Amino acid sequence: MHRHGYKGRKFGRERDQRNALVRGLVESLVKEESIETTLPKAKEVVPYVEKLITKAKKGDLHNRRQVVSALHTVETAHKLVDDIAPKLVGRTSGHVRVVRTRLRRGDNAQMARISFVDDLGEAPVAKSAVAAKPAKQHHELDEVKSSGGKKAVPGETRNQKTADNHLSHKPAVSVRKTGDK
Repeated sequence: MHRHGYKGRKFGRERDQRNALVRGLVESLVKEESIETTLPKAKEVVPYVEKLITKAKKGDLHNRRQVVSALHTVETAHKLVDDIAPKLVGRTSGHVRVVRTRLRRGDNAQMARISFVDDLGEAPVAKSAVAAKPAKQHHELDEVKSSGGKKAVPGETRNQKTADNHLSHKPAVSVRKTGDK
């Protein structure tokens, strides 16, 4: 048997419960602007949020009503359309980011933080108003070349730099040995 054509995750729930779960996560994301949940749930929420933001950015009555019907509360829908969507106008897609955070203590589930890519505290800045990056000085470029791509720090050895680069995002897992019973 193959897995072609299967869309979405089941989460061990009926369809109505799955839809309520996704709507609740989206509602919390819009209210709090950042939430932590399990990685599969976070990945399932992203397309739903992206489509809602696209509708909210249009802002006309029809799309506003669709956003209201997709969320649990009218206040959250108005926050999305009136407050959040205008700050995301400069971006066509990719409004939400998912970052792995930790392993949950009880069941070792991979947790993830969902948040908006743009800082919602600021007003959007036009692309022409963004200042160009200042050019690097020649002596800084020489230091970077001599250290193999990373700027040399006094008192730091090469081994310390490579140890910093090879840190894993997952903690070490200890295996408990069990004897024959």
